[in-house]
Amino acid sequence: MSVKVFESSEVQDLLTAAANLGSGEGNDRVKQITHRLLSDLFRAIDELDMTPDEVWAGVSYFNKLGQDGEAALLAAGLGLEKYLDIRMDAADREADIHGGTPRTIEGPLYVAGAPVRNGVAKIDLNPDENAGPLVIRGTVTDPNGKPVSDALVECWHANSKGFYSHFDPTGAQDDFNLRGAVKTGADGKYEFRTLMPVGYGCPPQGATQQLLNALARHGNRPAHVHFFVTSEKTRKLTTQINIEGDPLIWDDFAYATREELVPRVVEKTGGTALGLKTDAYKEIEFDIALTPLVQGKDNQVVNRPRASVTL
Repeated sequence: MSVKVFESSEVQDLLTAAANLGSGEGNDRVKQITHRLLSDLFRAIDELDMTPDEVWAGVSYFNKLGQDGEAALLAAGLGLEKYLDIRMDAADREADIHGGTPRTIEGPLYVAGAPVRNGVAKIDLNPDENAGPLVIRGTVTDPNGKPVSDALVECWHANSKGFYSHFDPTGAQDDFNLRGAVKTGADGKYEFRTLMPVGYGCPPQGATQQLLNALARHGNRPAHVHFFVTSEKTRKLTTQINIEGDPLIWDDFAYATREELVPRVVEKTGGTALGLKTDAYKEIEFDIALTPLVQGKDNQVVNRPRASVTL
């Protein structure tokens, strides 16, 4: 169709009515966002001359996305989560907040409720013959470079099959396998004794991979480990590290890689004394620098639906 109708009074009145802008009831912010997003969609239909078949294919796609429970996965894969990080980085620069460990995306697979240990946590609860032992340790420091005591460091990652506990389709893992939480002592140190993760791919028959296929994009991530770090006097840090040497480090479908978040992997011995599965193990030292509160508040806490388990 060559006709353009978006600017017509009929369409503009329709948008106003659909968002209920003329009413004094309801949530004004929801109305504002709905009106803007619906307007952008209507304009795109006009400008790209989308056919009814294409529009209804999109509606059906969103139905499948919801049925597959992959909306958060798609948000990462289309760069939405990375975009939010870019905005927060820019806000920090504007507020003259510099330094600190870089943030990066949370991803969709966190589970709240992991048992909290003091200083050290061994988090490989289930055997995994294809994964060698790994120790991740470091020091949490404040904006002045001093160790932070009572910081909560949470960690989660995949097993050697690329599956996360609680979400493992094989049912082979306990809910908190390869998930843990550590409280730092006066020295600010934390340590996780675990197994080496691998990367994962989107479910091949899922809605996310369906769209990525149409875009001629892969849906794979490099091996990585997620972290939340919180303390009373600093802002929450959401970040993750990539495992050095993974071929997908700079080809992550979720755009989460940052240069400062690829620490060295060091070969070590003495794992038997640490309770590891073999004497030889790998170690990653990942020191974490936190950033100051903004006018006494933590503006990094993101409220979003998350899985949780109570032990």
